[in-house]
Amino acid sequence: MPLQSRVDPWGRLVAVTERGHWLGNRGCLVDDQRNIVRPWRLKAWITCELEYKGKKRRVFSPGTWTELFFLDEAAAFAAGHRPCAFCRRSRYTEFKSAWLTANAGRVPSNPPIVEIDHVLHAERIGPGGAKKTFQMIYGDVPVGTFIELHGAAHVVSASGLARWSFRGYEPAEAPASHQNVSVLTPLSVVRMFSAGFRPQLHQSAGRGK
Repeated sequence: MPLQSRVDPWGRLVAVTERGHWLGNRGCLVDDQRNIVRPWRLKAWITCELEYKGKKRRVFSPGTWTELFFLDEAAAFAAGHRPCAFCRRSRYTEFKSAWLTANAGRVPSNPPIVEIDHVLHAERIGPGGAKKTFQMIYGDVPVGTFIELHGAAHVVSASGLARWSFRGYEPAEAPASHQNVSVLTPLSVVRMFSAGFRPQLHQSAGRGK
């Protein structure tokens, strides 16, 4: 039986058989029976390498951080995660620099990462712990951003709109460029994408329609 370890673009934890391509960490989320008992423990939600220096872990071990998994980096950003400063140092440095440039004035100059984590947490979590979204004109949505359309998650790729699933993406009909859409990716991250930062996308997102 699969563990409740896969993360969708809303940030929800789901039990499915499909494997992820990135690892995530929100702190220890399980009880002694390895059941999810909380959606997060820390405000630092990070995205890690699946493997790092040959280290081995028993997934969902009680008393330590809980392993979560994503289809790709774009889905991890949509859920509210950012690159790990330890196992993904160069990507973390790139992210922090790009985020600060795109969101100048939101935090002090050259802040510790905890300041950015506080902003991301406020942008991803709404009342009662629900996913926080915002409205944007579709024609202004940058590549790598997730939107909710007809109840499903879709990503904007260089080839067009693609519908997300835990297996990958399928081409989808895009809304009119002037239409307002509900955006899942946190606002400060969308600003960063608009400024040119590109998240990694699963290869199936490039098939187009």
